[in-house]
Amino acid sequence: MTLLKTIFSDTLHLFYPHICAGCGSDILSQSNLLCLKCVTNLPQTNFAQHANNPIEKIFWGRIPLTAAHSEFYFSKDSLIQQLIHQLKYKGNIAIGNYLGELMGKTLLASNRFNTIDALIPLPLYPDKERKRGYNQAAIICDGMSAIMNVPVIKSIVLRQRYTDTQTKKHRTERWENVAGSFSIQDESKLRGKNLLLVDDVVTTGATLEACGTMMAGIDKVTLSIATLAHSPK
Repeated sequence: MTLLKTIFSDTLHLFYPHICAGCGSDILSQSNLLCLKCVTNLPQTNFAQHANNPIEKIFWGRIPLTAAHSEFYFSKDSLIQQLIHQLKYKGNIAIGNYLGELMGKTLLASNRFNTIDALIPLPLYPDKERKRGYNQAAIICDGMSAIMNVPVIKSIVLRQRYTDTQTKKHRTERWENVAGSFSIQDESKLRGKNLLLVDDVVTTGATLEACGTMMAGIDKVTLSIATLAHSPK
């Protein structure tokens, strides 16, 4: 039966080839989302292994963090920008899970993230999440959770106010735009935990700071941050 399945799969592939989500080339295995060339070209940072890395420096003097990490460097018209665009705007949830798994493997190999009790996806405003159909940060967390064996808590930290896009705002404008946007529904469920706040991209860190400041204020909570990508200012 296994041989027949293999023959059937190979025959099916001739007529319905699997396409790389990065470059559109034909790839052999339906279990892969990226071809070998695109996987090799992913611009990983190695920040997870180092204290005082560029992501931690973003938050110096702003929010107390145990550690911070971005998995990839983000640049305009890059492969990572394309993949994150597919996740956020094209409904490609599989990409979010896949990239989350890659980041989960990185954090699992780092002794700086080995005491995490729960993953917290940066929440979207409810209307925005309903329109998109999902929260991309939660999708990333699901992929990370599968690798790290750490639960995802999705309904405690809430976004209570709609905010305009941060893309074209300066640092001060970004902070003013998100100040007071987040609330915590039940602090008791987070108290005493080592939490990892997760988002897709960090630039100035204003949104993560606004959310993380509230989380860090919970009794006996320690906070770390991880994002798929880091975009320079």
